[in-house]
Amino acid sequence: MAQTLSPASVSPPAAALAPLGRTVSVFVLTAVLASGQLYMVIPLLDAMAAGWGVPADGLTWLVTAFGAGYAAGFLLFGPLSDRYGRRRLLSYGLPIAAAATALVAASPDLGTAIALRAVQGVAVATFPPAAMAYLAERVEPRRRMVAITSVTSGFLAAAVLLQVAAQVLGGVLGWRGMFLASALAFAVAAAAVRAVMLPDPAREITGSFLSAYRAVPALLGRPALLLRYAATVTVLASFVAVYTGLQVTGAAGTPEALLALRAGGLPSMILVPLLTPWLVKIPALPRAAGALILCALTLVAVGVTTPGATGLALLLAVYVAGISAGGPALNESVARLAGESRGTALALFTFALFLGGSVGPQIATLLGDFRTLLYGLAALLAVGAAGILASSRGR
Repeated sequence: MAQTLSPASVSPPAAALAPLGRTVSVFVLTAVLASGQLYMVIPLLDAMAAGWGVPADGLTWLVTAFGAGYAAGFLLFGPLSDRYGRRRLLSYGLPIAAAATALVAASPDLGTAIALRAVQGVAVATFPPAAMAYLAERVEPRRRMVAITSVTSGFLAAAVLLQVAAQVLGGVLGWRGMFLASALAFAVAAAAVRAVMLPDPAREITGSFLSAYRAVPALLGRPALLLRYAATVTVLASFVAVYTGLQVTGAAGTPEALLALRAGGLPSMILVPLLTPWLVKIPALPRAAGALILCALTLVAVGVTTPGATGLALLLAVYVAGISAGGPALNESVARLAGESRGTALALFTFALFLGGSVGPQIATLLGDFRTLLYGLAALLAVGAAGILASSRGR
């Protein structure tokens, strides 16, 4: 048995298995809602800029602020879910997320909105680490990767679904109305998640509050995990940067074409979970590295060929498939090394994932030209793939 790194870590009884259908359905929808808050503002940037009378490119900080708070919240709440329980944490966290999201809708200016977006990110961050650790513990082992891949795909699909929703509904509800609708959805999700989750197993809580974080330096001191976390950063960094680049550079052309490109990634996000029973036959590390290499090659192909609308949509669909396969593979590889500190280890994984998501908009703004952005992101993904392969030697 692996050494216990968290004083309140437990393994649930074998009989305490979660119902797969209800659990995955509720968790996927909540994952879309939670991570969608990162991307929802991208189609709303022009409307928000016009309302406040500021340049639209400065509003990318609204994405970064949420992403930074979201990522930091994983470090806070992952160990707490190990210590106090997954269901208990979400019983408090999701209602607070609803309140924080409603506050963003009341922002009188850009500065206030940026600050409130960071607060919103921290509050919303209660869900991913607790949910992923719950699936890894409570779902029947032979169905576990299907559940994890489905929820991870929900986190990724949010980039498409919430951008499409904001682009379609933003003109009707306004940007403030979009945040109020999200706040209401969080309130509904809080009730649904509490209803579907099994009660937390009894936990013997010992040591101080800060002792819950004892596992963090121990996990980060393991070279194999550190390399995998570094590779994880590249996944959403490239993903968010691509779609932000399409928005701010006008590379997609018309708003209708941009909407089609965003929606074009959905089939890939649906297909990858369906293929999971076959994909998991490939070991996690080569599967993750191969997915990132596929993404890098696809971005290079877009830059070299400068395809038309149809060609760009097809290549981006391949790229999205690579991202959808690479994230769960990295998640699996981290969980296998985590031992009984799984909640903390997966919190670090999601921190790395959305740290990348928070810097993605700034990468898109910094590199400016869309073709330059594609080549830079391809190089970043290649470095991530190399780190994954190197981590097999650092175990």
